[in-house]
Amino acid sequence: MLRTPAWANTWTVLRAVAAALIVAAIVAQADVTIGGAISGGRDVGTTIANFFSFFTILSNVLSVIVLAWAVAWFWSRGRAKTSPEPRALGIALASVTTYMVITGIVYNALLRGIPLPQGSTVPWSNEVLHVVAPLFLLADLFLGPRRRCLGWGAIGAVLGFPLVWVIYTMVRGPLVTNPGTGAPYWYPYPFLDPHSATTGGYLGVVAYIAGIAVGIAVVAAVVIAVGRFRDKRHADARTPARASA
Repeated sequence: MLRTPAWANTWTVLRAVAAALIVAAIVAQADVTIGGAISGGRDVGTTIANFFSFFTILSNVLSVIVLAWAVAWFWSRGRAKTSPEPRALGIALASVTTYMVITGIVYNALLRGIPLPQGSTVPWSNEVLHVVAPLFLLADLFLGPRRRCLGWGAIGAVLGFPLVWVIYTMVRGPLVTNPGTGAPYWYPYPFLDPHSATTGGYLGVVAYIAGIAVGIAVVAAVVIAVGRFRDKRHADARTPARASA
């Protein structure tokens, strides 16, 4: 079923719908966040930069880009083939799948119920970005057609963006004045803020970063393992059974 043209067409449409829903959720939250900054007389430029500094927002934006890429590839080239997606697209899908699964786990385990410093939260948008979109990317891992089998070295590529984001966050944090509180620092999440009681200082931040890094690597390994397992099953299905001796 997962390899049939009808299924590939159907799932490609679902990818397009998911991308559109994520865009709607991001725009809805951005409208409230930026509108709140304007009405409250807060620095709009900093508010926008802060909004797009959340790992959740960046992961969802990347997911939209990659899902749109997958849809465009399928409808322009992939529909006429039976081969898997290009390697670059395969790595991109593995990456956003990992990021979104981590987003869902971290938010629901550590952050649900904690008001995030991004203005009033839009409830339905919040659920889409932290629950619906992660679940769709997880489903795509198991159900999406043409998912490419990747080598274990792809884990390093998956880790690249989170590493850059952490460095960016920790360097930028003490250089930004919080537009809401006036504090001379701003961090997107309590577990990255060395001033927060959650961390108790930089050692606590390092511990959280290390734990999340391990989690990302483990999830990336699982994502790649699922892709390899699906490819093996497909290869076994194509191999004719040996005649009995």
